[in-house]
Amino acid sequence: MKQILTGGLAALALSALPAFAEEAWKPTTFNLDNGMQVVVVPDHRAPVVTHMVWYKVGAVDEQPGKSGIAHLFEHVMFQQTDTLAPGEFDKIVSRNGGQSNAFTSWDYTAYFERVAKEQLGTMMGLEADRMVNLVINDDPEGPFISERDVVKEERRQRIDNNPGVILQEQVLSKLWAGHPYEITVIGKMEEVAALTPEDGLNFYHEYYSPENAILVVAGDVTPEEVRALAEEHYGKIQPTGTAHGERKWQSVPLLTQTETIVYRDPKVRQPVWSRYYNGTSETREPRESLALDVGLEILGGGMTSRLYQSVVEQQQLAIDASSYAWTTLHDEGPALITASPAPGVSMDDLEAAVMAEVSKVLEEGFTDEEVVRARNKLAASAIYSRDSQSTQANNFGSTLALGGTIEDVLSYPDRMKSITTEEAIAAVRKVFAPDRHYIEAQLLPPVAETGTDAAE
Repeated sequence: MKQILTGGLAALALSALPAFAEEAWKPTTFNLDNGMQVVVVPDHRAPVVTHMVWYKVGAVDEQPGKSGIAHLFEHVMFQQTDTLAPGEFDKIVSRNGGQSNAFTSWDYTAYFERVAKEQLGTMMGLEADRMVNLVINDDPEGPFISERDVVKEERRQRIDNNPGVILQEQVLSKLWAGHPYEITVIGKMEEVAALTPEDGLNFYHEYYSPENAILVVAGDVTPEEVRALAEEHYGKIQPTGTAHGERKWQSVPLLTQTETIVYRDPKVRQPVWSRYYNGTSETREPRESLALDVGLEILGGGMTSRLYQSVVEQQQLAIDASSYAWTTLHDEGPALITASPAPGVSMDDLEAAVMAEVSKVLEEGFTDEEVVRARNKLAASAIYSRDSQSTQANNFGSTLALGGTIEDVLSYPDRMKSITTEEAIAAVRKVFAPDRHYIEAQLLPPVAETGTDAAE
C-alpha cells in the first residue's frame, strides 16, 4: 500500500530515516578492465540479492525502419545460447528459487534476477553467457523468428486491443514528431514483422558488449565479494569495440500548433479528457524538472490537490483529475493534465472547469505551505524507496544509463527539499503558458446515434 506523508509527518520522515537504511545506502562503484561499470549497494537485512545488467541502448537508438528491435531483442535474450537450450535460462533461475525478468525503455534495456545471495555467481554466469553466446539464426522456429511472432502478438494485445493506449500512441507520435521517441518502444507492427535475424545479429554485435553495460548488485553482499565474482564472470569478456556510445538523443522541439485527437471505441466505458504539453527532463534540466514535479503535485498530485478538490469534490464534474509529467526520460517528455467526466457531464464542460482551475493557479501561484508539503512528500517518497532492494538497483541503474551519476541519486531528496515556491510556480507557468501549444486527447465511446467506433 502506498504511504502518503503530508505536513509535519513528512518533515519528520525526512529526519528519521531508519539506521539500517542509512547503513545500506552506501553504494560503491568501480570499472572492470573491459569497461563494464559495477555498482554495489549493500543491504544486509536478508540473505538475498538483486542482480541487474543495464545496456545503454533502447528504442531511441534504432535505425529507421527497424522500430521494435530493442524490445524484440529483450525477448530473444531469454531463449538460447551456445550452452543453454531454449528456455533453460528461466528454468535455472527458477530451480534456484529466484525470479527473473527484463524491460525495455526508449533509453535503456535492463535484465534482472532476484535470488539468494549464494546464487549470485550463477546469475552472473548466466548473464555473461548470453552477453556473448546468444543464438540468432534464420530457423522459422528458432529464437529470433519465434520471438518476433510473440512480440507481434504482444502488440496486438497490449496496444491494438487497448483504446487508451492506441490514443496515447497517436498523441505521442505527434508530440515527438521527428524525434527518435516518436515510435513507441514495442515498434510498428509492419516494421517488427520485417525484422530479420541479420538485423538481430547486427544489433547484438553493436550494443551488447561489456563497455556498454552497467552491472548493479544490491543486497547482502560486500563490494569485495561482488568485485571477485564480476571479475570471474564478466571480466574475461572482451569488448567488441563496436559499442560506440553515440546515442541518438536530441532536444524535443516545442509544438507549433494546437491539435485535438478524438478516438472512439466500443470498448471505452469511461471517457477521458487529457491535454499533453511539452515538458522537461531531469537529465537536461535537473532543477526545473524537480520544480515542475513539485508544482504538478500541488496542482493535480492526488486527492488533496487543487484540481481534484475543485472538479471532483466541490463541483462534482469529474470522477478523477490529475496532473503529472514524464521527467525521467533523457529527452523532454510530456506534461499532462487529465480528467474523467462524471456521468452526464460533457467534455466541453469538463475542460472548462479544469482549465479554469489551472488558470487560477497560473494567476495566483502557490502558497509556501503547499510547496513545503509537496516537496517533503516527494523527498520522503524517494527516501522510503531505499527500503526496497529492487528500487535501489533500479534507481542507480536507470540514472547511470541516462548519463547521470551516483551523486545524482544520493542528492535527490536534498535537491527536492530545496525547491522554492517561486521555482515551482515558474515551472508550471512556463509549461502551461497561454502561448504554449498542446495536444488535446479525448477517449470516447461510439456515437450513440450511429454506433460508429471510428476515430475522429
